[in-house]
Amino acid sequence: MNCLRHLLYFALLATARGQYTPDWDSLDSRPLPQWYDDAKVGIFIHWGVFSVPSYGLEWFWYHWENGFSTFVNFMERNYRPNFTYPDFAAQFTAEFYDPHQWAELFKASGAKYVVLTSKHHEGFCNWPSKNSWPWTSMQLGAKRDLVGELAQAVKEYGPELRFGLYHSLFEWFNPLFQDDQKNSYETNDFVTRKTMPELYDLVTAYEPEIIWSDGDAGPDWYWNSTVFISWLFNESPVKDSVVVNDRWGWGCPGNHGSYYTVQDRYNPGILQNHKWENAFTLDYISWGYRREARVFSYLPIEEVLYQLVSTVSCGGNILVNVGPTHDGIIPPIMEERLRQLGEWLAINGEGVYGSRPWLHQNDTLTSGVWYTSKNDKTYAFVLNWPEDTSVTLGAVEATPDTKVNMLGYVGELEFTIQDLGMEVIFPKMSRVKSQWAWVLEMTAVNAA
Repeated sequence: MNCLRHLLYFALLATARGQYTPDWDSLDSRPLPQWYDDAKVGIFIHWGVFSVPSYGLEWFWYHWENGFSTFVNFMERNYRPNFTYPDFAAQFTAEFYDPHQWAELFKASGAKYVVLTSKHHEGFCNWPSKNSWPWTSMQLGAKRDLVGELAQAVKEYGPELRFGLYHSLFEWFNPLFQDDQKNSYETNDFVTRKTMPELYDLVTAYEPEIIWSDGDAGPDWYWNSTVFISWLFNESPVKDSVVVNDRWGWGCPGNHGSYYTVQDRYNPGILQNHKWENAFTLDYISWGYRREARVFSYLPIEEVLYQLVSTVSCGGNILVNVGPTHDGIIPPIMEERLRQLGEWLAINGEGVYGSRPWLHQNDTLTSGVWYTSKNDKTYAFVLNWPEDTSVTLGAVEATPDTKVNMLGYVGELEFTIQDLGMEVIFPKMSRVKSQWAWVLEMTAVNAA
């Protein structure tokens, strides 16, 4: 407990000079940096030792260690007796890892921020952590600072593409954590000696503008979460721009943080009263790469765009996850999805970036239509091209000054006023640059 008292003492000295004290009432009062609300689109990267077996899902070690038959049988069929999970680390080689190539892809996807896994629940660190030696990418496998290389490549794009880090608070099989659990979290040697020093190190060394916390098994006071976040907001090198999610201990998801993630693939479909994020993976099953995945295991671009427009309409951001291979390749089908997303956003991003929820989130008459607003314009995202060349917008009331355009099409669209809403006449599809989903830009309209 002496380590805990010293950590708290020095952290409180630091926060005494700052605006935010280490309690949720104070931390939750900090305004959300506007860049995050405007960004709308981020890329998530799950990459670690689990990318070597690349089977089942990123929780491979946990399932194998706990006797799940699928994983036990896989190891018995394919690996020598007495092979251990740490033996995989030597094969986490990253020989094809080109961080500048990754950064170019993420920029081309239309994303405004990138969140890389620094450490997953397995405890392996993708940077030369002093608190995890030799269980790091600098000592084993790649023998490279994977975090630092991507941080530098992403930051070369300046504020157009911001860098963030995922970090798991807990580690499944770390003896220090297991001892703290046995002691009902009354001791926190794991926190003071391992996981919190790593977080301070990551922020100081790489200056991430997003801290995406996970693995928050245990109360927030055990993790010293509020102490760390108060330092982050007051004293850290990214204190003015950094944002954090809500996974900082029991009871925190959906209640505390710059934005809420609540749960994986969170998409409530209705307007929320706090900024939130929909983190989803292009693989329907796994966040990490799976060698056994088939083509139908991946989201089609139409589903990705549905997640985007339904999320943004309700005030959220999306965080689209990819799982690279052990040697550093983002699988071609994932690269294709990201480039398709970027192609669509290059035409339709006006209705996405910097937008805010409208008075209606989706249409009252026609399914597959979602709304945003920006300045004096209202945007209708139409996910299905109408079979009869027109779409009826029951949520929109036209005025004498109403004008309707389609992003990616030259010229105004005709419309007629209906008893309920308005009917918009679509042009010929061959004359429209956009595909997969279409955006109507409307001025001088009211909510019906």
